[in-house]
Amino acid sequence: MKFKLVPEAPAQLDFVADAQRAVPLVPGTEDDCCARLMRRLDFESRDVARTWLTFLRAMELADETDDGSFVRRETDPTEAHLTDAFERRVYGASDVLALLDDDPKTIEDVFDGFEDRVPVWEHHRAAENWRDVWTERVGRILDWAVLLDLAERRDGGYVAANALDADR
Repeated sequence: MKFKLVPEAPAQLDFVADAQRAVPLVPGTEDDCCARLMRRLDFESRDVARTWLTFLRAMELADETDDGSFVRRETDPTEAHLTDAFERRVYGASDVLALLDDDPKTIEDVFDGFEDRVPVWEHHRAAENWRDVWTERVGRILDWAVLLDLAERRDGGYVAANALDADR
């Protein structure tokens, strides 16, 4: 299963462990989990907390139970674990990364290459602004790729992390 929701990348990767610790070990409802995330991490809205809860599921750090409750996994959120889960379980992550090389690309450049991978039903779901929604999503994927050392910012754009080694 792949997940589409991607929160804004935090300043430090350690924040992911903080977010994971905010999810209870004893299953709780989505509302309870979102309230805990908001309280412990100072998220400004339930939508932000819900996005993080979904992202933690994508990162294999939390689970949704059969009854719709959420529970923390006892998985250590190492950079290697997060990188693997990010590429496998975040919708579009591997496609976005494949579009990067040693030529710096803006978010819009990457979106142009990714646009045909946006599911058709998403065009109808947010007919007036689906491009804005998905451009923002691509930008968030790129920022997470930088945080996970899969990409780097250079000259106002993004390049593949291995492209940097080739330039040195």
